[in-house]
Amino acid sequence: TRMLSHDLLLLFWLQLVALLVTARALGALLRRIGQPAVVGELAAGLLLGPSLLGQLAPETQAWLFPRDPVQEGMLAAVGWVGAFLLLIVTGYETDLRLIRRLGSATARVSVASLVIPVLVGVAVGFAMPASFLGPGAERTVFALFMGVALGISALPVIAKVLSDLGVMRRNVAQIIVAAAMANDLAGWVLLGVVAGLAQSGHVDVQGLAFTAVGLTAFVLFAFGPGQRVVDALLRGERVRRSGALGAGSTMVLTGLAAGAMTHAIGLEAVFGAFIAGIVLGRSRHQEQEAFAALHTVTTAFLAPLFFAAAGLRVDLTLLAEREVWVWGLVVLVAASGSKLVGAWLGAWLAGLPRRERLAIGAGLNARGAVEIVIATVGLPMGVPSRVSYTVIVRRAMVPSMRAPPLLRAALSGWRGSREERERLERERRLGQNVLVRPLPVLLPSHGGPNSVLAAQLIDLAWPEETEAVVLSAGDAPEADVQRVSGAFVRRPVRRETVRSRDPLAAILEHAALGYGAIAVGATDARVEGRLISPLVDDLLSASPVPVVM
Repeated sequence: TRMLSHDLLLLFWLQLVALLVTARALGALLRRIGQPAVVGELAAGLLLGPSLLGQLAPETQAWLFPRDPVQEGMLAAVGWVGAFLLLIVTGYETDLRLIRRLGSATARVSVASLVIPVLVGVAVGFAMPASFLGPGAERTVFALFMGVALGISALPVIAKVLSDLGVMRRNVAQIIVAAAMANDLAGWVLLGVVAGLAQSGHVDVQGLAFTAVGLTAFVLFAFGPGQRVVDALLRGERVRRSGALGAGSTMVLTGLAAGAMTHAIGLEAVFGAFIAGIVLGRSRHQEQEAFAALHTVTTAFLAPLFFAAAGLRVDLTLLAEREVWVWGLVVLVAASGSKLVGAWLGAWLAGLPRRERLAIGAGLNARGAVEIVIATVGLPMGVPSRVSYTVIVRRAMVPSMRAPPLLRAALSGWRGSREERERLERERRLGQNVLVRPLPVLLPSHGGPNSVLAAQLIDLAWPEETEAVVLSAGDAPEADVQRVSGAFVRRPVRRETVRSRDPLAAILEHAALGYGAIAVGATDARVEGRLISPLVDDLLSASPVPVVM
């Protein structure tokens, strides 16, 4: 009865209003002056928590955010839903192909910018006073946790900063994003290991082996059978034409199922959400409308609540103590310096110019959202104390504010290599073509010579990373269809065959599965009463996407 009382619910709604209004207002203000919105959203929690409101009006702060387990649990539940969806969105935007495509430069930057900060973080964790450890935390587990906290980057913050600067397609920006992806992937894996160690209460080989085996099994399942299950579910939603509502439900349910699986094997549920987001983003039947809706709800409502609630747990008055202030400065310098040195060293080994080394070091130092999630995950596990939690959150905010001006300074006037300038100009011209969208192109074909010509033209006109799907909707000779597929030489090609008495229906059903355009070779002979032919005319009138003929 107490959990559903009128007063408790009224206070809960007032808490949501206060946090969301303040977070959105401060986030908009920070964006206006060129800073990430997450800094303002965190500052909302600082303003309404013990750091400011608790000092200016302690009675008001205690009434609005009382130390009541039920009240705190209700607010924490909403915040964790925000963190969960934020990790799905982050995983969805993670492109594993990008890491492979940029090759050795990305590998060197990724490894150096992760290993050096992790080692420094572990060393700092072993050196910090016992008051920074959570209740009952083992020193080795705490040191590993500090290594993860210092080694992680923040892909959403970095991507937003690069996008705001208009340099996302620059080579250096692609390396920064790919290295951040690799850092985040490794960081979440390491956090899963730390969580398993924290729950076992001590470091033991058997527990570590169980965590490692469970993690390996989950990842193999996710990118193997799990990927096929997700593809089938999203394909079914497209065939049923359920739109963003059906695809959005599938996305959220996939994330929840993955989170439940990782939680069941002793890892954090947010790690499962992150992997689920990657699997959803890799699906060829993904629905951009559904992702846009999920992204909007997350970034406009749930994520700001999560970060504001995280700020409520921070008490900056703790930094007034000399020991906390000194170690907070040590952590800040160690984290920023080790990430900068690691990124610089990796870029130097990759032979990148000095300006790009500076930009990579500044970009990867933007931690923001992800480091705060890491700290928030660690707090209930009892690994960091409230003092070290405050130090980590403060450490996440400062470099995130520093990254945009440093990136602007590093890239100001830097145009890159001749190859890069030519690529950017080519992409600019392609961007003016309304048909060239980053979705696969469908080429229905019976294997005729006009289909070969259509394939050759599509191969020249579309960006190389765009996939082509040759659809044989009938009894076309295998050699003829193979000749059409062979006309594509610059892009990935996939063959699909359907047996249908109604080729038009088969083509339209496939077109609804997420294509950017349909390419067809027109028949040589005109048909009386038709513009081209019965099939092509009906396709032109019924196709849900542009038709290139």
